Amino acid sequence: MTENTDGRDDARVVALTEAHLQGCLALSRSANWNQNEADWRLMLGFGRGWGISTADGILAATTLALPYGRDFAWLAMVLALPAQRRRGYASRLLRVALADMQARKRVSLLDATPAGHEVYIQEGFRDFWGFKRFSLSDLQNLNSANKGVQPLQKDHWPHVLALDAAAFGASREVVLRNLAARQPKAALVAERNGGIGGFVLAREGREAMQIGLLVARDAGTARDLFAAALGKVAGAVYADIADHAAPLQAWAREQGFAIQRPFTRMAHGPKGYAPGDASLVYCPAGPELG
Repeated sequence: MTENTDGRDDARVVALTEAHLQGCLALSRSANWNQNEADWRLMLGFGRGWGISTADGILAATTLALPYGRDFAWLAMVLALPAQRRRGYASRLLRVALADMQARKRVSLLDATPAGHEVYIQEGFRDFWGFKRFSLSDLQNLNSANKGVQPLQKDHWPHVLALDAAAFGASREVVLRNLAARQPKAALVAERNGGIGGFVLAREGREAMQIGLLVARDAGTARDLFAAALGKVAGAVYADIADHAAPLQAWAREQGFAIQRPFTRMAHGPKGYAPGDASLVYCPAGPELG
């Protein structure tokens, strides 16, 4: 962080609350990220957040830590306003979050953009697996009839939560229920062999509808769920598709999706790890949610 030559620090670290919501939204807009008010309310509601407040009261930067289970947390929204960059604000907040998680004996994980990847390497993060954001500017509703795909019902929840915990490595029920409530038409499950073979959720964003989370036991089920979810939305769409799901990436491109940018899943420290069974994850919930 840049300090004044007289030794005064013109900005301070503050704990984020919903009182900072408009400033948080301004940061998303300035970076052309997709988070809307509902996303920020969700993250601020169950996570810990830190911001840099300048002397004139501007929220110049943010970092969030979202606790999952007892062992790890997701770091997200490492942002700084364009006019406030190159002052070390984002790095300062990242270190605050890392120190807080280490004190709580939690491994820190995140999904890095290419712009942030080298910074995270320097802070001690290691690469695990990657995915790419696919975008389509104007999806028309698809008529999709996929055998065994049906709306997510109350009695499906125990199976969905168990499958997601196996994929992700911890329970994130608060996130899944939030997404399902926001876009119930696109909350779908696939029945396979008398059980749940996978599920998909979606959410509306500031710029586009996001397909994901998508967790499935096999590639065919994942494709059916993805196609069915596309049949429930319209307009601009984003989907983050894992690199280990190359057939689904190829199918998305056949539908007109284009690659926007890659991401890398990273964990902090020599004992950092990527929890869960990544082979079950076809579309993450987004870099901010894991």
